Order: sequence, then structure tokens, then C-alpha cells
Amino acid sequence: MLTADFDRLGVVAGDRLLDLGCGFGRHAFEGARRGAHVVALDAGAAEVAGVRATFGVMVEGNELPGDHPAGVVQGDALCLPFADGSFDRIIASEVLEHIPQDRIAMMELSRLLRPGGTMAVTVPRCGPEVVNWVLSDEYHDVPGGHVRIYRRTTLRARLESAGLVPTGSHHVHGLHSPYWWLRCLVGPSNETNPLVKTYHRLLVWDIVRAPRLTRIADRILNPIMGKSFVLYLYKPLDASDRSSDHGDREDVPEAVPGERRGKAA
Repeated sequence: MLTADFDRLGVVAGDRLLDLGCGFGRHAFEGARRGAHVVALDAGAAEVAGVRATFGVMVEGNELPGDHPAGVVQGDALCLPFADGSFDRIIASEVLEHIPQDRIAMMELSRLLRPGGTMAVTVPRCGPEVVNWVLSDEYHDVPGGHVRIYRRTTLRARLESAGLVPTGSHHVHGLHSPYWWLRCLVGPSNETNPLVKTYHRLLVWDIVRAPRLTRIADRILNPIMGKSFVLYLYKPLDASDRSSDHGDREDVPEAVPGERRGKAA
């Protein structure tokens, strides 16, 4: 289940692709399948080990060539161990909302992207995320949890201040918002609830089978209550190439509760 659109990001074979906050690797694996030279980076040791193991399985199953240049790194988003301009494409999916010093992470991402390169940043969409926070403190107020809810204008402005230019945006995972509202209502850790289990089976069926019914439902729901907001950006070649007027007009502010500890994003 991908959040970023690889075609819209412009990923082609041979691209150097960084998947920041890779989790268990869904975007890294897709990039490798497309022939990109992938680096998957995460702060969690378990995530890094899992992605490395899956790359091994992909090679053993001939899904990737044995000499495929995929790398997996455990690292800190505030101090990334790569040279300036190391990557043609960068994906940072559902990670910035976990980082208290998000502006530093954004500057690091901009530093690593080559001039002319593209980036996809995804965060929980404001409206559905507000509902989650209202229904459950446990959902976000945990070690490593979400520290803020982004307004789309805030996210754009912070990334622009890091030297990046927005080119477009969209929402995805419309079927997932009600699932998380249900989880928050019964308790995020209560995975044995019959309704939660039933809905989870529906989502797994959708991911594995991609039936026409759920695909149509997802497309209808995405603009209304898609769980994730996806923003695409590029790094200008020079100072004259910094116009953000690229047809993206999804910049209407949304009301949000204050960021945890009283600081609004």
C-alpha cells in the first residue's frame, strides 16, 4: 500500500532514491522494483533489520538481481549521513509528524536532494487526524508518537523555507480514516475488538486483491477524508527557479487543536 505516487514523483531506473523513515519498507521495495538505487533509512533497529531481510528475500526470489544496489541504514533524520545532493528523489512518508524539530529534518532533506530533484512528503491529513486526537490521547501521546497536526499551509511554508518548491498535492487512503476512528473509539491497542478485526480484514482484502468496489470507494472518499496528505516538491536549479505557482491550490487552512504541549503547528 503506497502513499506516494512514484509516477508523479518521476522515479525511473537508475535514480538515487532515499526513503526516509522507511518503516517496514513499502516505498523502498517499490523503488527497488522500478530499478532505483534505494537507500532505506529509519531510526528503529527492528525496522532496519526487517527491511534488510525483505530485500534478501526479494533477491532470493529473483524479484531483484543479486547485485541490486539497495542499502538499509539506521540513522537520525536530524543528522543524515550523506553528502549534499546525494539523491535524485526523496520520500518522507508519515515521518515528520513524529519529529519535534521538524524544521531541521526538512533542511536535511533539502540538503540531500540534488538541484532539479523531486520529493514527496506525506503526513496525516488535518481533519481525520483531529478526530483521532479528540477520540483518544493514547493514539498520539506515546513515546515516538505524533507531536503535531499539520495544516497543509504550515507544511508547505516550512518546506518552502527549506528551499523546496511545491508542485502539487492530493489525499489518499480514504478507507483508512474510519478504521482509525474506530480504533481510537475502542482504544488504539484494542485489536481484538470484533468491529476492528472485521474492518482490518476488509483493508487487507483491499490491499491484496484491489477489488473494483473498494478501489472506487477509495477514489470517492480520498478527496473527502483521505487519511494522508501528500505534497510533491522539487529543488530549484537556481534562485530564479523558485516560483511555487504550479497549479496547486490546495492551501485552504484547516482548524486544528494545539500541538501537544500547547504549541500549534
